Amino acid sequence: MNFCSKCGSDNLIKKVPPGDNRPRAVCGNCATVHYRNPKVVAGCLPVWEGKVLLAKRAIEPRKGLWNIPAGFMEIGESVEAGAMREVWEEAEARVKLLGLLAVFTYTSYDHVYVHFLGELVDGKYGVGEESLEVELFSEEEIPWDQIAFESSTFALKKYFADRKNGTMRAHYGAV
Repeated sequence: MNFCSKCGSDNLIKKVPPGDNRPRAVCGNCATVHYRNPKVVAGCLPVWEGKVLLAKRAIEPRKGLWNIPAGFMEIGESVEAGAMREVWEEAEARVKLLGLLAVFTYTSYDHVYVHFLGELVDGKYGVGEESLEVELFSEEEIPWDQIAFESSTFALKKYFADRKNGTMRAHYGAV
């Protein structure tokens, strides 16, 4: 951050504000404290007849690799709405959300992934504008060495473990 978003000053000082416990960018002109917080990535693992729907990314980062449909939330939407929107944008599919699958934190990238489990509506899907391919995979068919993000690998493994155990739980992980 180079300028204060409130007054436009370039007089930003890194200091611990009163009542806080860590250094923040504080405007030396208007005293506005600028917080840097993680971004939320909303996603959904669509399932249909024992298979999971994955999308091959058409955009960076990790273009050409497979992923659970997911992306940054938009202002004014719930995390659930963001997850369903991402499934539509990447896989031209509608889903009925079944519950929370995984929350995964990337501390070094300041991202928090929130993955839901969802059932494809009528089993219909297509290739969305952000995807090169979209495909249903059984657990054995998943190209594990071509998964784009560790958050997707984590959520997929937890989903299949839950399915084998006949459970559905929310899982938490971080890297």
